[in-house]
Amino acid sequence: MKKIIVAILVFVVSFQLNAQSKTGTIDTEFILSKMPELAKVQEDLKTYNSKLEADLKVKVEGYQAKVKEYQEKVDSFTEEIKKTKQEEIINLENDIAKFRQNGSQLVQIEQNKLLQPLYQKIGKVLEEIAKSESYTQVFTITSSGLAYIDPKFDLTKAVMTKLGIKIEEGK
Repeated sequence: MKKIIVAILVFVVSFQLNAQSKTGTIDTEFILSKMPELAKVQEDLKTYNSKLEADLKVKVEGYQAKVKEYQEKVDSFTEEIKKTKQEEIINLENDIAKFRQNGSQLVQIEQNKLLQPLYQKIGKVLEEIAKSESYTQVFTITSSGLAYIDPKFDLTKAVMTKLGIKIEEGK
């Protein structure tokens, strides 16, 4: 019985030693920077940013109008109305501060939403190439921190070619 178990174990170990894994790399950020669709994403992001700025401007103008009205009519207000107006102004200040604070996060969320289809497109083509060329692992150059990469395993150019993106010499 021990001989059979040892034989099976030796067979499994030798099989695993013979199984070669093929690894590759890809520079998704470089591919993304060369995709023609990126111009549309940047334009849409600029439009979104302009909308946020316009919304902020409306909030600030509303705040300034409330402050001006309060300053002009403060003498005619009763204590109760003064308190109500002051609370309105404080709420507007807080709203503006929160809007400014969340603005960069909103832009980042929108950017991620707009870039997602491009990353999916790159991922789909990468998967096709990796399967057809028997790659078992592909590392992203921009976030892996690899010290050495054999250029013959870099799939960046293959993905770009399949996406129809012109490859410039030098990369």
